[in-house]
Amino acid sequence: MKLVKNSILFAALLFSSVLFSCESEDPVIENDEEVITDVTLKFTELDGSGTPVGDSFEFLASDPQGVELGNPTIETVNLLKGKTYRMEVLLYNSIANEDITEEVEEESDEHQFFFLGSGFTSSILTIAYDDPSGENIGLQNILSVSASPGANATELRVVLRHDLNKGYPGTENPNFTNFAQAGGESDLDITFPVQIN
Repeated sequence: MKLVKNSILFAALLFSSVLFSCESEDPVIENDEEVITDVTLKFTELDGSGTPVGDSFEFLASDPQGVELGNPTIETVNLLKGKTYRMEVLLYNSIANEDITEEVEEESDEHQFFFLGSGFTSSILTIAYDDPSGENIGLQNILSVSASPGANATELRVVLRHDLNKGYPGTENPNFTNFAQAGGESDLDITFPVQIN
């Protein structure tokens, strides 16, 4: 009888120690957010028929800690009045030596760029999605500059949303100011100064 009682006591102690040790462990929180250290806006001038003219040129925003975490250096975008450009957005993580652009393209059903700022609200700039896949991602766009902008300085805010509802009304518009209503979260939100010459 004593052996049975000791066995029951031992089993109870073993069960309670396992129970308490499991409860005391903190859950591991996963963070899937990508670190983006470099954001490049690449421009190629287009003629009236959409054919590229001349060489492409680029403007960079960068921070070795990540543009969302630190205090990024942001170059001023210089564009010409009355011109139309193909504007590509390129993303890179120099910490992990990763091309984030490829990941955004591969996960096109989960990502979308929106382009905001005074350049669009004042109609100095207009933009349309032009992704080769036909899906609205915003990695490639057609951006036009007004022939008479009324101001030489403006801004271009670039927002990348992740896990949004891409079918939400308004998301077909690259200037959708209420993008947060479509859900998801921002992987990137950065503003480039723009000089119109």
